[in-house]
Amino acid sequence: MIKTVSSLLKSHVHIRTLQTFSKYNAQAASALREEGKKPVYQDDEYADMDWDNLGFALTPADYMYVMKCSKDGEFTKGELTRFGTIQLSPSAGVLNYGQAIYEGTKAYRKENGKVLLFRPDHNAVRMQLGAERMLMPSPSVDQFVDAVKQTAFANKRWVPPSGKGSLYIRPLLMGTGPVLGLGPAPEYTFIVYASPVGNYFKEGTAALNLFVEEEHARAAPGGSGGVKSITNYAPVLKALSRAKSLGFSDVLYLDSVKKKYLEEASACNVFLVKGRTIVTPATNGTILEGITRKSVMEIAFDQGYQISSSQVVEKAVHVNEIMDADEVFCTGTAVGVAPVGTITYQDKRVEYEAGDESVCQKLRSVLVGIQTGSIKDTKGWVTCIN
Repeated sequence: MIKTVSSLLKSHVHIRTLQTFSKYNAQAASALREEGKKPVYQDDEYADMDWDNLGFALTPADYMYVMKCSKDGEFTKGELTRFGTIQLSPSAGVLNYGQAIYEGTKAYRKENGKVLLFRPDHNAVRMQLGAERMLMPSPSVDQFVDAVKQTAFANKRWVPPSGKGSLYIRPLLMGTGPVLGLGPAPEYTFIVYASPVGNYFKEGTAALNLFVEEEHARAAPGGSGGVKSITNYAPVLKALSRAKSLGFSDVLYLDSVKKKYLEEASACNVFLVKGRTIVTPATNGTILEGITRKSVMEIAFDQGYQISSSQVVEKAVHVNEIMDADEVFCTGTAVGVAPVGTITYQDKRVEYEAGDESVCQKLRSVLVGIQTGSIKDTKGWVTCIN
């Protein structure tokens, strides 16, 4: 139906190893071995929520964690406090120059009531990488993981029952010190708050309908597209709003130079399946290196989707290639692993496999099983906090 431009693909194939955070491996591993300080606030009761009808909207949990960075670049001891507003100077760096980054991770409830975190050390590492790009100090991996643990534990009554959703945890690092001329803020604040959530898309677990955006670009080479800067997200709202008004679930963005190569959706990574090969666009600085993305790639390799002895494929993906795929799916902390039913590009609309026997559903089943404790974690990805 639609031919791929194979000559273009050959010059852009780029296979990378699964490990993208080797610089901080030792530090990340040690953080997970630490038990961390027990939060002061504990409550074994469930919050009064309609757990069967959770969407992806803010329902603030009881407590948030706050830690300040002094002028010498060192973070002081953080503490839990009731969720609430914060006070900022009108000249705060975050308000004037967008100097802030954030992370997203989740806590899951096992059937026996225990609460699990999924790879928070990798979120910590990614925040450090993002902070370097945005010229900000960042919490150590130990500080980050401990803050996430304390926040999850203090808000454990907001963790949905097993199979009903998850507690979305949002670590946020921002320049809160006042600044007038363009430059880094003199002080920083690290906050972790949480909200119970269900499915990210209104379609629930149904297949998504995506629209390929050609007018607006999400990121450009040399920019901040590869880190979770807050400045990456408001610019996608116009294209996303337009797509949703036309009945689409989300937007797929193309590269900003040639406008022919796939990057990612508004807030998630994209994969395609062709035969026994699973492919995802290489990050190369413009695409966020998602932790769910990385985890799915490792699971896919374990299940035999590979083209070499040790790697799943990351490469430049021409838009024509995805239009010729058997399956397409998206991954992200918020979206999980979501099947794609259709993609519309120019005047072409292609349908994809998205049933229970799809590659997407098999990968999702393994990932969710590990996250919720129904499948044995042989990789050391989950941490029990109670």
